[in-house]
Amino acid sequence: LLAAVTLVMFRIGGLGRPREVLIVVARAAAQMTVVGLVIAAVLKSPALAPLYLAVMLTAASITSTRRIAVPGAGWRAATAAIVSAASVTVLMLVISRAVAFDARHIVPLAAQVIGGAMTATSLAGQRFVDQVTSQWVEVEGWLALGATPTVAVREQGRIAASRSLVPALDQTRNVGLVVLPGAYVGLLLGGASPFDAGRLQLLVLVGLLSAQSVAVVVVTRLLGPSLGTRRAVAAA
Repeated sequence: LLAAVTLVMFRIGGLGRPREVLIVVARAAAQMTVVGLVIAAVLKSPALAPLYLAVMLTAASITSTRRIAVPGAGWRAATAAIVSAASVTVLMLVISRAVAFDARHIVPLAAQVIGGAMTATSLAGQRFVDQVTSQWVEVEGWLALGATPTVAVREQGRIAASRSLVPALDQTRNVGLVVLPGAYVGLLLGGASPFDAGRLQLLVLVGLLSAQSVAVVVVTRLLGPSLGTRRAVAAA
């Protein structure tokens, strides 16, 4: 029924590709079934955790690369952004001992961080392409004045990165008031105290904010030289 509502809104709003809704819902259902089995195997055999995380990073990088659609630079920028964002965030959590260094704790947290980094990378990359495409006259002006391609699109990259962080900032700002995260509710239902549940959820939210801030900066910096060299076609 919820998928049907989404389909109707796609039709009414003229959002295009309504078939994609059915595909992603079916894919999500299938993947969650498989992932449940994989997670169970990883928890029983922690040695499989690095392989699972590598697959996750690869899938996230491919997804963002397709969204950014900048030939030659998209894959490199998306992969570097997601890997660096996840690595820095998880490493900080482990070093500070906020999270125990074992598969049971690292894998679920890393999965959320990678997912957040992927979303931020896709948003920043797409918006950067759109900004450069719509303001190409300004970019050409900078190039004509002798600016390097990186400098010519620097402002467009800054705007794209900043706007891509709005969802994460709003979610963190309004947690408990507008947003009641699933992890928090799940912990409460599982018998955890409100303090312990809140501590873990805050860790996740700030971890996501950290990862996404790294991701948007890295992806826009790495896309800059390519986007400043030629006029890009706005990503779909």
